[in-house]
Amino acid sequence: MTNTIAPRLITSTSVLAVAAGLTALGLSPAAAHVSATSTSTAAEGYAQVTFSVPNESDTASTNELELTLPQDTPFASVRVKPVEGWSAEVTEEQLPEPVRIGEGAISEAAATVTWTADEEHAIEPGQFQTFTISVGPLPAEGTTLVLPVTQSYTDGRSVAWDQPAAEGEAEPEHPAPSLTTTAAEADGHGHGTDDSAGETAAAEEASTRASAGTALGWAGLVAGLLGLLAGVVALVRTRRRG
Repeated sequence: MTNTIAPRLITSTSVLAVAAGLTALGLSPAAAHVSATSTSTAAEGYAQVTFSVPNESDTASTNELELTLPQDTPFASVRVKPVEGWSAEVTEEQLPEPVRIGEGAISEAAATVTWTADEEHAIEPGQFQTFTISVGPLPAEGTTLVLPVTQSYTDGRSVAWDQPAAEGEAEPEHPAPSLTTTAAEADGHGHGTDDSAGETAAAEEASTRASAGTALGWAGLVAGLLGLLAGVVALVRTRRRG
């Protein structure tokens, strides 16, 4: 009797390993929301906030993204990281009343950031893009910054990622990206108007973590492929013996 159980087990294990590798690489199909990650959440400091924007359409491309910034806790500084093939426009608005930040106060602040793609760089079906801004100083500890994003497509459709998520409740259909500030750093690292040193350190840390995660993902993928190859070889040998 030909024994095909072992090859099947090996092949199944290989598939699971491949799936684990893809998940470690961030290719899970469940990650379909516009989301935000930050290099820091320390109050009074500066941070690079990166928005990951997947294209959820099967027929149209994403060609515009509009981010709305908080006006009750505005940022004194907003800078945009360039994205190839995309132009960025920061729009400032007058605040209802001056807001004290640190030792001073501001009467106007950035209200929106709009990215627009040229014809060759729109986010096509099955693709995603990231958009990064540098902001600060961050507001007091425990402040939840809701950062709504409107994603527009080449077919004229728009999706507003603007629904706040409530703790203990089911996630809304179109959750707004958000982050919550934490305690200020005791040494004051990254505080003040000159945020370049703090941003560089945070970016290096984020890059190191991302590299480590990517390495683990590739390791899982390679292990899965090797397991799959072993399963195929074992199956061929079993059939020859039978």
